[in-house]
Amino acid sequence: MILEGKRALVTGAGRGIGRAIALAYAAEGARVAVADIDDSAGGETVELIGDLGGEAFFVHTDVTAEPDQTALVDAVVSAWGGLDIACNNAGVAPPMTPLAQTTPELWHRVINVDLTGVFLGVIHQIPAMLAGGGGTIVNMGSILSKVAFPGLTPYTAAKHGVDGITKQIALEYAAKGIRAVTIGPAFIRTGLEAALAPEARANLDAQQPAGRMGDPDEVARAAAFLASDGASFINGAYVPVDGAFLAR
Repeated sequence: MILEGKRALVTGAGRGIGRAIALAYAAEGARVAVADIDDSAGGETVELIGDLGGEAFFVHTDVTAEPDQTALVDAVVSAWGGLDIACNNAGVAPPMTPLAQTTPELWHRVINVDLTGVFLGVIHQIPAMLAGGGGTIVNMGSILSKVAFPGLTPYTAAKHGVDGITKQIALEYAAKGIRAVTIGPAFIRTGLEAALAPEARANLDAQQPAGRMGDPDEVARAAAFLASDGASFINGAYVPVDGAFLAR
């Protein structure tokens, strides 16, 4: 098991990609703090990890609230003595809206969760990892960390910013034993795609070179490897899990 003995946290772990990552980490031997704003969904993920024979607990976490981020890291350190892996996955997708019709309220809602939520996480995760001699931060980006998509300005801006945070972590802390990577999924069947207009959803499979959207488990397997010692020289990188979407 490639994560044997590691202590991990995953935000947005109540469903979709976050749940798949939490399960993958546990299957590979990590102990996992499941963080989500939805207590019921988070509890279900903990139960699923238990069914695998893994160790996990739930922490109610609003990633836009710094006290919640502090409490999450403190809970992991208190329970297990340190933090080795943090996956900042929590996010929201906005309804498709042309740029000039995007309201400040919509902009701030997406930026607060998808970008500021990552920032508030890493500023507390990094000190905990430094105290233990290092660790790995896996930030959830998107193909929209690299390109744009009509009607998704706040999301595109946030995901570009997430990749920037990853690069900053790598440059500033590589010599101190901390790695950071951005995972860039293409369209994945998580439920977030339901926020898109029906005609856009109908075209998502066709837009993928593979002719289908991805599965959360396909992202989770990459997240597990990237968090492992086998990826020890992968740092500051954007790693696409996109079925060749960006190869065009």
